[in-house]
Amino acid sequence: MSTKPEINGAYQKRSSPSNGFYYSAEQLLSLPRSVKRTVFLGSDFVMSVLCLFFAVSLRYGYVATHISPLVLGFYAAVPVIGLYVIGFYNCVARIFCDAVMRNVLQLFIVLIVFYQVINPIEWLSIIPRSVPTIYLFLFFIWLWSSRLIIREILERWQGKHKKRDKSAIDHDNVIIYGAGSAGKELHDALQRSNRYHVVAFVDDNPQLVGAYLMRKKIHAARDLVGLVDKLNVAQVFLALPSISRVRCRQIIDEISEFSVKIKQLPSLHEIADGEVTVSDMRPVDILDVLDRQTVEPDILLISKNIAGKNVLVTGAGGSIGSELCRQIMNNQPKCLVLYELSEYALYGIHQELKNLQATSPVYADIEIIAMIGNVTNEDKLLRVFKSHRIQTVYHAAAYKHVPIVEYNPFEGVINNAKGTYHCAYAAMQAKVETFVLISTDKAVRPTNIMGASKRLAELVCQGLTQVNSKTCFSMVRFGNVLGSSGSVIPLFTKQIEKGGPITVTHPEVTRYFMTIPEAASLVIQAGAMAKGGEVFVLDMGEPVKIVDLAKRMIYLTGCELKDKDNPDGDMEIVITGLRPGEKLYEELIIGDDNIETTHHPLIRQAIEHSFPLMDIENMLSQLTHRAQPNDIEWLKEEFAHFVEGYHESSVPS
Repeated sequence: MSTKPEINGAYQKRSSPSNGFYYSAEQLLSLPRSVKRTVFLGSDFVMSVLCLFFAVSLRYGYVATHISPLVLGFYAAVPVIGLYVIGFYNCVARIFCDAVMRNVLQLFIVLIVFYQVINPIEWLSIIPRSVPTIYLFLFFIWLWSSRLIIREILERWQGKHKKRDKSAIDHDNVIIYGAGSAGKELHDALQRSNRYHVVAFVDDNPQLVGAYLMRKKIHAARDLVGLVDKLNVAQVFLALPSISRVRCRQIIDEISEFSVKIKQLPSLHEIADGEVTVSDMRPVDILDVLDRQTVEPDILLISKNIAGKNVLVTGAGGSIGSELCRQIMNNQPKCLVLYELSEYALYGIHQELKNLQATSPVYADIEIIAMIGNVTNEDKLLRVFKSHRIQTVYHAAAYKHVPIVEYNPFEGVINNAKGTYHCAYAAMQAKVETFVLISTDKAVRPTNIMGASKRLAELVCQGLTQVNSKTCFSMVRFGNVLGSSGSVIPLFTKQIEKGGPITVTHPEVTRYFMTIPEAASLVIQAGAMAKGGEVFVLDMGEPVKIVDLAKRMIYLTGCELKDKDNPDGDMEIVITGLRPGEKLYEELIIGDDNIETTHHPLIRQAIEHSFPLMDIENMLSQLTHRAQPNDIEWLKEEFAHFVEGYHESSVPS
């Protein structure tokens, strides 16, 4: 019986050629940089001599042996020395790219001129003038082809090496939508990652269809659905930086029946600014899911109430308040006061703006002041307005979570309505030029305390307009904003990350949506359009069914909807029932005919009924007293009187 040779107590396994290759490759890659650089220098010098010898032989038409080795050595050494000087040998071979060869080409053009200049020297004149061009052309081909071969070998080795590793993740089949320069660059980045396998390109340009890019066929856009199914595609990457939302939405709809992740390139603006690179893919913009188009802001309106002025934002640490602060900073105010009750939220936005100021000289002259305070504290607000000579106020402070306010009705009304009164009255006394109230679509025919309290806040500003001519009061009403603390988008995202289920209160519930930056921008523009007392309504587009939004978010993550028709799906939607005070749908205006257009395409003006300021003040003055016994019935009666269309809801007593 034969025995296996034993080494250190272990049986030696016979090495296969492939194992030997992996071992040798690992040894080569582990060599010090100085050693690898010396190897490249030496091999390039040898090839430089050979290329020069071939060039001379081609020139004469026979093997030239009459040229001194010293002359050949000098001619051959000059390009290698030049390559070393320009840092060619500092490049990493495994990530060698075409851009490096542009520098080499420029060097060789200079060397051709250099060789022509030194050719008259007696001991060098033996080299014909045409030889340097032929020689450098051959040497250039060697440099390029040798590095490409090395890169290809290393990439293949790394790919096979990762496949041999049991912990390696299987790659995803990917289709790149867009066969232009961005698509090619994305393909190169994906190939280096070893995480993705590009199986095809798709493009809208019929002239490209049928051609090949990076050895992958370019297919027509109409073939996308079939390719996803046929090639078992896991992800579709949109390599179209300038793609319109309409086209992006069409692509999403076409492949929505498949469990395919869709990612897109950043915009051309972001790429041009250097914020991101082409390889920085990201999930499809949620706006593409919502079927919403945006409009570029009016620069004159944006800067009218901000540039060079002292501005204050209440609720500065909230979703809308913090974005208002960012956009206000971009429009160069003289002073920005952050007024916030939450110390944590105030610290966050204050640090963000101070860091922004420290990194960019554009913001260096803006004074940023952080103030802790409650909007119900009229005396403090008056002191702040006067001491900092505030000219513009954006009042974003409010309790906005419907269920929470529903269970804490008096606290919600005191903060939202009475707080607005104190803030607006202090602004009027301090002769503030502009006061903009951030309102909500829930103020229209509300079925909850939060919405009713915001309508009361609007009535406060309308009432103050009647008795005041110094301060321009206006209100801006809009729906849900994406990414805010109360939005369903972050909730759905967290639920999807946990594997579901996604919870929806009712299959028919619909909401208007807008991004936080767009909402803040339109608030600023609407406030600049005000003459006094206007209730501006932002165009929110078409309302979206929340259940449809949930389905689309499931599809975009590459998962399948689990329902009665597909019990083996990945994620289900669970209906939990409407919460206290929640409506099936929201409205933006109280009456169908009570709306007027403005010169801004996304801003309209609602014509709303108002009450004398004295009536509003009498009601607000009783709030604190009525809150002691939690007199809900009285509160409902007041809502029924002041808030048009208010419907009672099940408020816990």
